[in-house]
Amino acid sequence: MPRRRPHALRSALHARRPSRPRHPAIDRLSGSCHAAIARLERESLWPGAVFEAFHRWKAFAHGPQRNLTDIPVAGCSIPECCGAPDADRDVLEAALHRLPRKPALELRVLVSVLDETVLARAVVIPGHPSDQRWWRNW
Repeated sequence: MPRRRPHALRSALHARRPSRPRHPAIDRLSGSCHAAIARLERESLWPGAVFEAFHRWKAFAHGPQRNLTDIPVAGCSIPECCGAPDADRDVLEAALHRLPRKPALELRVLVSVLDETVLARAVVIPGHPSDQRWWRNW
């Protein structure tokens, strides 16, 4: 019996769906936490939103500035252009409130370490209204 040619075999297979782009994992988070974040991004954010916001917030926390008093927070309101650390922190806060309890706790531990680093370098003005988040008050 003659052997089938590879193209004949491939044509008989079903068409493959293109795979979703995968984002690198956030260090020290469990697989179930990554799955919950991916589910949240599919349902209410965009793919990679939490990963991108976390890594930009981490880069901001460990950035070269000695103190954060002279950084324009608003910029041009395009995070990819001027960098808007307050927008990144808003995405993380939204994710922390929308995730289930255990994944939110895992992510909150990592974000709180970065928050402490930012607060050590920022000047937070306590006289602002309490409805604003602390990362918008420097």
